[in-house]
Amino acid sequence: MKPEMYLVWSVALAVVQMLVAVTGAFNQVGLMKLVGNREGMPEITGWGGRAERAHVNMLRNLVLFASLILVAMATGKVNDTVVLGAQIFFWARVAYAIIYVAGIIWLRTLSWAISVIGLILIFAQLVK
Repeated sequence: MKPEMYLVWSVALAVVQMLVAVTGAFNQVGLMKLVGNREGMPEITGWGGRAERAHVNMLRNLVLFASLILVAMATGKVNDTVVLGAQIFFWARVAYAIIYVAGIIWLRTLSWAISVIGLILIFAQLVK
């Protein structure tokens, strides 16, 4: 698969994470709190809170991933290492999302670190 498709699928993953987080919030506070202005919104706890934090983390990392992929495409520096970096990033983020919602702490950090390795591989191709 081309690296830009990993970007597209990463956006899809972020949307799925958003829907999971909204479901968790809905289960805890109900529809009226979610459609309101959210003043005085209680903290979402448990798997719903973890889903929200995983989603926010994905958005932060997606900005970096998208920037690197778009630069690689614009400069014609897409190669096998860029593709590998995109693959590593995407699949590590899938694992991260599942592991975070499940609440597995050390494995969550490991999957995040692996996704960063994917970013580093892409970055290295852009600066060489």
